[in-house]
Amino acid sequence: MNASPTLSATEITTDRLRLRKAHDADIDGLIELQTDPHVRAHLGGPRPRAVVEQYFDANGISAIAGKPGTYVIADKETDRFIGTLVLDRRSADLPGHVTKEGSELELTYLLRHGSWGARLASEAATAILRAAADELPDQPVLVVTQTANERSLRLATRLGFRRMGTFQAYEAEQTLAVADLHSFQAPSL
Repeated sequence: MNASPTLSATEITTDRLRLRKAHDADIDGLIELQTDPHVRAHLGGPRPRAVVEQYFDANGISAIAGKPGTYVIADKETDRFIGTLVLDRRSADLPGHVTKEGSELELTYLLRHGSWGARLASEAATAILRAAADELPDQPVLVVTQTANERSLRLATRLGFRRMGTFQAYEAEQTLAVADLHSFQAPSL
């Protein structure tokens, strides 16, 4: 599989959410995601606030949030930052692939701790995967998460991802789950 493009949409809306590109007003939310011990519990722990702030001061928010396939999850009515959602290519040099070539689409998401439990991640992930299914050729989509992250594994299952196996990375067991992109196409009326 060649490294074909990711989703080109700059904004996607749902009943409650707007998936959009980041802007400067999102900086506090982006810092919070990197420093919150709940959010980072299965991602190596919280990063020191001073280090995260220094990184954003030096590189701006576009260094992370400006990459193709990267979206801010915002409240549709208030535009309040809720989290991030990324649909990008998984680097072929990382473990966890379902094709020989690697570089499959990979879905990742982070939500502010206060937004957990309202099915916002499910709503955002469904929207981005439907948009990708309409725009990109059919291909596998991966979710890779620490096996201990039961919430994320339940979400992947609800979305229709199938567990393919586990592997060790970042000093923890990771679970690899896959779905076919075409399975997210919106039902025809």
